[in-house]
Parts: sequence; structure tokens; C-alpha cells
Amino acid sequence: MKGKPGVPPALSDAMRELQKNDIVNTVCTGYASDGMGVTHIDGRAVFVSGAVAGEACEIRILKVLKNAAFARVERVLTPSPERCDPGCPHYPACGGCRTRHMSYAEELRFKKQKVEDALRRIGGADVTLEAIHASPETDRYRNKAQLPVGEGPRIGFYRGRTHDVLDVPDCRLQPEAVSCLRAAVLGWMRDYAVPAYDERAHRGLVRHLHVRTGSNGSALVCLVVNAPAEKELPGEEQLVRRLLKAHPALSGAVLSSNTARTNVVLGRDFRTLWGRDFLDETLCGLRFRLSVPSFFQVNRGQCQRLYARALDFAALTGRETVLDLYCGIGTITLCMARHAWRAIGAEIVPEAVEDARANARLNGMTNAEFIRGDAGGISAHLAREGVRPDVITVDPPRKGLSPEAVAAIAQMSPQKIVYISCDPATLGRDVKLFSQRGFLVQRAEAVDMFPRTEHIETVALLSAGK
Repeated sequence: MKGKPGVPPALSDAMRELQKNDIVNTVCTGYASDGMGVTHIDGRAVFVSGAVAGEACEIRILKVLKNAAFARVERVLTPSPERCDPGCPHYPACGGCRTRHMSYAEELRFKKQKVEDALRRIGGADVTLEAIHASPETDRYRNKAQLPVGEGPRIGFYRGRTHDVLDVPDCRLQPEAVSCLRAAVLGWMRDYAVPAYDERAHRGLVRHLHVRTGSNGSALVCLVVNAPAEKELPGEEQLVRRLLKAHPALSGAVLSSNTARTNVVLGRDFRTLWGRDFLDETLCGLRFRLSVPSFFQVNRGQCQRLYARALDFAALTGRETVLDLYCGIGTITLCMARHAWRAIGAEIVPEAVEDARANARLNGMTNAEFIRGDAGGISAHLAREGVRPDVITVDPPRKGLSPEAVAAIAQMSPQKIVYISCDPATLGRDVKLFSQRGFLVQRAEAVDMFPRTEHIETVALLSAGK
């Protein structure tokens, strides 16, 4: 096949060893866990960004390893009927949305297969997802944005697999309020010559713009700066005025001090610039106060569906004691408490424990209590008090449970474990560890909390025996 000017001709699978910048004609047969297309050339798995399963493509090899290679689509030769227009001017440069080039139906098929593969291949569990729950909204669904700030100034998102900030005036996944508030901060920075943070030199002031939006239209803004929280910003009052003009339903503006050389977004010290330092939100008929560092699922509608599935798996009768590990501000704990005799939430972060207790009072929940500690410590504490939870729920961060946490949970011998996971790979790993202690997966469903990305939420039911 004749190549393009300055480009080597396309190779067949039978030709020479792959090299960087080779152009190859191939058919992608499936997906990797991050949504990249997969094909096989010269005995290697080749991972192709921007490919849809089943279509013939001309691809460019970007990197060659011993047993794998990475490539991108140069030209689609025979498009899949599931290929679609991404509908975003920042795709694929922005690293946020990996699945905008495929239909939503195809995205759901990929995610279902991703979860089942993780449970079977990593977890060794012979289980098929009972359902994958689609999101009614695939745009404007996120209630939290963390936008890095770069020199220019630029406010947006990192380019894929880099820390180069791409200026993004409007993200399709965020409410329009975020775009308005972003523009206000950008204008303030330009007018007052406020320097953006340079992470390589550890200089500059503004690191991130953090925005949380509520279902009632309110918003809470936090500016993360490389300075002490008590230090006044240039034109601080003008910044607040611009934020209020950009979004009159603003609940508050907060400053977060983060002077560490770290990729962690928020610092530990906060100062309220204006208004309140929290949002009021409702979830599953309960009220919650969300401060800037509070964990709260980014897709409120799908979160309610996820918790409903978790409740269904728990099958509470009102007589059970429920232990909720990694409880955060108490969202799952309080949802379970309405259907249990007693609910205990455990969390290692002290501020989250205080928020959870406040939320219990806010909802008049007297059968819910919150204690600070990790899984091992909580296990020992409950054992001393003679408490044996009937149901244990866990919703850990992406890294999943530690082996010590798995051991502590199994040692408490609950009737049921309801595991909520945002990473099928670590869920599979932990399922394997639980199976070695006699707890097997009985049911699993997926809830698409993150449309147009490769991420998926899963809820699994484990219990002892068959």
C-alpha cells in the first residue's frame, strides 16, 4: 500500500518488527480497561487510542515495548456503526473524556465487559452483571470540578498523560455555572496580574479552581493557592464581586492554602472569603452539608440509583446492625440507618467524622453513630464492645481495601458484605482476597456514574459459602 508523503507505507501483520511511527492497517477487536482499542500485531497486543471495536483503521505506532505497543488512529478505513462525533472541541487533547468517539450504547457494552473481566480474571468469580444502569444524562452531570491553573493564565484540564494545562472555556461534563465562574477567575487573574502556579519551579499563586454545585443551582467556589490562608489576595474584594456577578446563586467563596510540592489538590487550611463554607444538598430524601473537602459522588442522580442497589443487596429488615467503613460524611450510613436497627459509620478523616455527625443531627437520625478509625482498629473496638455487625458496607477510594482491612472485615463474620467500588481492577483483587477467607460474590451490578469516561461504579454482594 502506498504511504502518505513523509510517512512509511502501511505494514501487514507478517512484515518486519514494529517500530515507532510505523503506519499499520489493522482491525480492533476489543477494548482495554482504559477504553483504548485493542488489536494484535507481530505477536504483540497493540493499544489504540480513538478506536472502536470492529472497525478497520490505519494506525500510527507511538511506542513499542517487549510485549505490547501503543498507537493512535490516523484514519478510519471502515468505521463502526458505533462511531460518533465526539461533540467536544477539546477532544482528544483533553485527558478527561476517553469514550466520546463511541456511542453511549457501545460505551456501556465496554464498561459491562470491563467489570465482568475484572471479576472473573482478577477475582476468579464466576459472576455475570445483573444490570448496568445507564445515566439519563451524559453531559452536564458532574457536581464537582477541579480545574488546574497554568501559566498564561490558563484554566482547564491536563492534556492526556501530562501536566500541561489545556485552556477549556467550557467542559461538556460540567454545569454551565462552572464555566461562568472559571471566566470570572480568569478575568481577575489577568486584570490583577495574579501569577499561576508553576509546579516545576514551585512558584506562582493560583494552583486550582475547585467548584462544587448543588441540585438547587447553588455553587461553592474554592481557590487553591500557594500561600498561607491568612494572606490577602490581590484584589480580593473584586474577585468576590466578579464571582457573584458570574453566578448570583453563589453560596460561598473559600480559600485553600496548599504550599506543598504535591499532586494533592486541596490543602489543610481554609479561609472563607465570602458567604458560607458549605453547600446544602439532598440525597435519597436526606439532607447533607457539603464542605469543600467533603467526599460526595459527582453524579447525584446516579448516586441515588447506586445507593438504592446497595440497599436492595443489603435486604435490611430493621433488626440489623450495619457497619459502614470509609463512610465519609455519612451518606451511605444514614441511608442504611433508615432501614436498620443500628448503623455505625467509620472514617479515618476527623473532619469527615464531624461532618457525618452533623448530618445525622440535621436529619434527626438517632440510631446512627460515627467513630474515627481504620478497619482494623474499628474491628478491635467493636469486638471489645461485643458488637457483631450483620452487614458491612464499604466504599473505599480507587486503591481499594488493604489486605489488613479485608482480614479485619472477614474476622467480624458479617452475614453480608456490600462492596461499592469505583475501580473494577481493585474490586477484582479484593474479591479474590475475600474468597480466600470464605466470602464469595453472590450478585453484582454496575451504575454508570461517569458517562463519556472510562470509569464505572460497581456494587457487589458477598457472603460466606456458596
